[in-house]
Amino acid sequence: MKNPRKILKTLLISEKSLISRETNNSYVFEVDKHANKIDIRSAVENLYNVKVDKVTTMNNPGKERRLGRYRPGRTPTWKKAIVKLAKNETISEFENL
Repeated sequence: MKNPRKILKTLLISEKSLISRETNNSYVFEVDKHANKIDIRSAVENLYNVKVDKVTTMNNPGKERRLGRYRPGRTPTWKKAIVKLAKNETISEFENL
């Protein structure tokens, strides 16, 4: 079993994720690029003691950015997971955000 703390990197907080949490009971995490849905489900269930209903993942490509005046650069690619919890389940650590 992989370390759950290495699979889940951060909780993503935005207007869209907060609305999703209120309406769909789902949380948005930045996860390891090599983690699959089964790994993400088990990591959330083990760390927060909740029952996960559904996991949706998406890969976000890096974007072109400038590093100085002329030199182009690139931001890293990353993976996002939307974790929908079972009915009447919440993660109490994130409720006051």
